[in-house]
Amino acid sequence: MPRHARGFDTQAAWDHLTRRDRRLGAWMKRIGMLEAEPRWRMTFDPVDALARAILFQQLSGKAASTIVGRVEQAIGSRRLHFDTLGRVDDAGLRACGVSGNKTLALRDLAAREQRGEIPTLRQMQHMHHDQIVEALVPVRGIGRWTVEMMLMFRLGRPDILPIDDLGIRKGAQLVDQAALMPTPKALAARGERWGPYRTYASLYLWRIADFDSKAAAPTNRSQD
Repeated sequence: MPRHARGFDTQAAWDHLTRRDRRLGAWMKRIGMLEAEPRWRMTFDPVDALARAILFQQLSGKAASTIVGRVEQAIGSRRLHFDTLGRVDDAGLRACGVSGNKTLALRDLAAREQRGEIPTLRQMQHMHHDQIVEALVPVRGIGRWTVEMMLMFRLGRPDILPIDDLGIRKGAQLVDQAALMPTPKALAARGERWGPYRTYASLYLWRIADFDSKAAAPTNRSQD
């Protein structure tokens, strides 16, 4: 099976997108070239990342970080896995501020890890991104969007387009000067010309949406 490298050539992605899509290319030139994501070269632990994604859901970054810190203290480790999460019972997790639903999600993740159902980073290197999505979305509390963020920001897969993301859809609307945001299905069709660098196009669509809203700070993403 082919081995998928973490990351891609951003210059090649820039050249491809500016050549293939005049409207997006004009925005890209206005924003400037985005550099490679440094996390593509960093050590990455899929189980730990999924556990943290569960804990961060529907909370502000500050509140979630506080809860994660309490969980780390309760288990005596900064590594969230089957063996370490097993050091604290459900009542202990609730005392850390973890909701009942998130506790169930963490237990499901841990059980699946124990059964060997969560691919390791080494295994992911030989899996197509659709296979990774298929393997991870059955985990309670983990949806396709969360896995897509992992694929983009941690694994550096070059051809991911999160068609359900509102920021992506807003950016595409602005690029095409449309009255309404495209539906996910329409966005998938629109993005065909961006392949095989839909990840790089997505990074620009987020920037375009933030630029339009004149946000004081960039929109937070999962995996940040």
